[in-house]
Order: sequence, then structure tokens, then C-alpha cells
Amino acid sequence: MSNEQSNSFVNRETPIPVVSVTAPDASRGPTPSTQDGSKHHLSASKLKDKLESLGDNIGRPESPSRVSDRLFTMLLSQVLPSQDYDTDTQASVKDRRSREYVDRPSFSLPVMSSNFRRFNARIGVAFVFQNRAIRLFTWRQPTQTLSFLFVYTFVCVNPTLLAVLPLASCLFFIMVPAFLARHPPPPTNLPTDLYPLSGPPLAAAQTIRPAPELSKDFFRNMRDLQNCMEDFSRVHDSILSVTVPLTNFSNEALSSTLYLLLLFTSVLLFITAHLLPFRFIFLLLGYTLTILGHPFIQDLLTSDSTMQLVEEKQHESRSFLLNLSKSDITLATTPFPREVEIFELQHRPLHLTSGEYEPVIFSPSPYAPLSPSRIAGDRPKGTPFFEDVQPPQGWRWCDKKWTLDLLSREWVEERCVTGVEVEIEGERWVTDLHYEVLEESDGGKGKKAKGKERGRDQEREALRKTWEMHRPSRKGEWRRRRWVRGVERVSVEAT
Repeated sequence: MSNEQSNSFVNRETPIPVVSVTAPDASRGPTPSTQDGSKHHLSASKLKDKLESLGDNIGRPESPSRVSDRLFTMLLSQVLPSQDYDTDTQASVKDRRSREYVDRPSFSLPVMSSNFRRFNARIGVAFVFQNRAIRLFTWRQPTQTLSFLFVYTFVCVNPTLLAVLPLASCLFFIMVPAFLARHPPPPTNLPTDLYPLSGPPLAAAQTIRPAPELSKDFFRNMRDLQNCMEDFSRVHDSILSVTVPLTNFSNEALSSTLYLLLLFTSVLLFITAHLLPFRFIFLLLGYTLTILGHPFIQDLLTSDSTMQLVEEKQHESRSFLLNLSKSDITLATTPFPREVEIFELQHRPLHLTSGEYEPVIFSPSPYAPLSPSRIAGDRPKGTPFFEDVQPPQGWRWCDKKWTLDLLSREWVEERCVTGVEVEIEGERWVTDLHYEVLEESDGGKGKKAKGKERGRDQEREALRKTWEMHRPSRKGEWRRRRWVRGVERVSVEAT
């Protein structure tokens, strides 16, 4: 083993099975045969050829990092899609992990494989901490667990020790082992005077290096990472199986009852939290969790009688909440109706003062004279037929047909629409007003104002003819009226 590997941070205590690939040896007997009688063996040369074939240059040996990079890339390319779902703009639910909210690099198979190898080579220290925590809380060495309880007791009694705890941990768990690595203690069979602590260091300083790729520690990290993913999945599924049915309002009465209980408890704690003995609570909680990890307690908890008792208590508590929700919570079963509107727009050119208005469109806005779209010169948006008007998304019609709004003056006043004429009888049209363009005087000579368009002259001529025929008209080119119809929410059962 090289010096670099010997100084690296070895983070495992248990061996891992190793497959050795060697050339066939005649002294060891014949090679095992398959069922069809043919002999197969995996030689070192064949394995080398397989690994070299993954590279760009066939026949040229590659480094272990390059080979592992290609192996991970090939593996991920088989199971991961090539489409980038991070730029999906048609999603109905906001994804806070999208690049629209946080600017992060896009997904890439080479980057994924490289980052996984780097992460796996450096994650060993976390698994060492995990293994030591498991040994501590499972009472593998009772003296260590009791020592932890003593320290935890001091911290709970005097919480100011939390400021000292990180520094003390750095001294005893990082610097002291590093010093002992350079000044190792003397063997028991030799006198202590031969190993003075004040003398020169007897070993090199311990360094923490990533586990070399394709080494034992590298594959042990992969093993522990695999087990951690399984543990996280089990805990995640267990928590969701308990909390989701209670909080996702699939049973609205049960979730409403739980919501009220949490609300009242939050209000009560907001008032009385300063009266609670938090030191005793944390002390009792720590001792309880530590004692639950004892093998004797674990055997009691995993027994059939205990599991049956827990299931019965869980069933009783759920039944209590269900009965409480049925007796105290009343939910509205009928959807509350709402009213939607549509405006029927008709148009007539200004120069046709005696012509009829022609139907144009059914629009969600009244297209008032001073509306932003009207000022900008945009055409009204909508559908030309009544049958094409659809209810809002998630709603359905509860009325059979549209009803004309007879209170046209009210919706005009609510929207502060000006420059219109309102019919309070008849068809309830709200028509634009066309104001006559007066001629401006210029020094008393009766000259027309300069800069007037030819269209203005035609409008004045049309109005003049109307006045001469004793049929005054001030109606503009657009008119509209409001139609309403009831809608109701579409329930899950209806969909």
C-alpha cells in the first residue's frame, strides 16, 4: 500500500468482500464447467480489454477515474431521461426548485457522475459519525452511553454550557487525536521514558484525504450511501403514512378537527410557554430516547404483544378523532353559487348615423370609451357566439341559460364608466356618446381650426344633416349590454 493510501482517512472497521481477478492456474485444477459443458473464466486481460473499450482510444490504458466516470455515465444514461424538465413552463403548480427561482446549473450526465464520485469519496466522515451514534445509542458500550447522559444532564441543567460544548468537542475529538497521531503513546511492554511527549514527533501528521476511486473505502461509502437512502425512504414513507391522511383534508371533518386542535394549542402555548419547565422537559426527553435504544427495551417494543397494543391505541385515538369530528364539525355539502358576466358588443360606423348596430363579439370586458384597450386602439377580445362562452376553470353552469342584466345603470356606476348613454328600459343597451365637434373661431372671421382631419368634416356634415331632418343623434360607434349566469364549483366526485 502506498504512503498516500496509508495516510488517508480509513472510515470502516468491517471488511468488505473483494473479488480478485487472476489468470487461470493449472495447479488449482480444471476450470468449472457450465451446464452445456463449455468452460468460461474471466481473465485479467479480458477485463482490461472491456474497460479499455469504454474509452475513446481503444487499446490505450485509462486511469481508474476515467473508467469509473464512464461507468457511472453509462449507468445514469440508461435510467435518466434526456429531456430537461426544469424549464417546463406549462406546469400548473409552482416548483420552488425550478431555475426560475434559483439560478443553478442544469442537469448533465457527466457533471452528475463526476459530482457523485467526488461526493462518495468524501462522505465517509458522515458515515463514521453515523456509526458512532448508532453504537452510542444502542448501548454497545454502556460506559460511553452513561457518560453521554451525564454530559447531557449538565447541559440541560445549565444551558449556558452549549457555548462551551462545540469548543470542547473540537479539543477532545479533533486536536487530541491529531496530537496522539504525531506523538503515539508508548507500548505497554516498553518503559515510558523512551517515548517522551515533549520530544520530537514520531509520526507524520494525520491528514484527511478523499477515498481513492475503486478502492475498498470508496465501495464501502457506496454501500453505506445505499443503506442511508433506504433508511430515509422508510422513514419518509412512515411519516407520510401517518401525517398525510390527517392533514391533506381527504377527510375534511377529521382534518378540520385536527386543525382546530392545533390552532387552540398554538394559542395556548403562545400565552403560557414561558411557564413550562423546558430544562426538565428536554432532560426527560433525552433520557427517554436514550433508554429506548437499550437492547432490552427494543426487545420489549418489538414483541408481538407490544405491537398489538400500539395498533389498538392508534386505532382508538383515530376513532376518537373521527367521532369528535362527526359530532362537532358540520361541512357544507352543497356548493355556493357564484355569478359570472359577459358583455355583448355591437358596432356601427360613425358616418352611418341612421344604420343599425351589427353584432360583433361577446367579451369579458365592456370595452368602455376610456378603457386602456380602447385608448390603445386594440380590438375587443372574446368569442362571436354565445354558445362558445365557457365557465371558468374548475366551475360549471348551474343555470340553464344566460339572463340579461336589467340594472344596467348599477354596473355602469360601479365601473365608473363615463361618456355613455344608459337605457333604463327596453334592451338595456349602454351606448357610446358622440360629441359634436364645434368649429373654432379665429379672430371673429368664422374660420375653421387648422389641423382638422377630413373625417371630422364628414362627421359634422352627418350631424348637420341629422339636425336638419329633426332627428338629433349623439350615439357613438359601440354599444354593449351585460348578461349574467350562475356557476358552481366542480367537486371531486363530479370530475
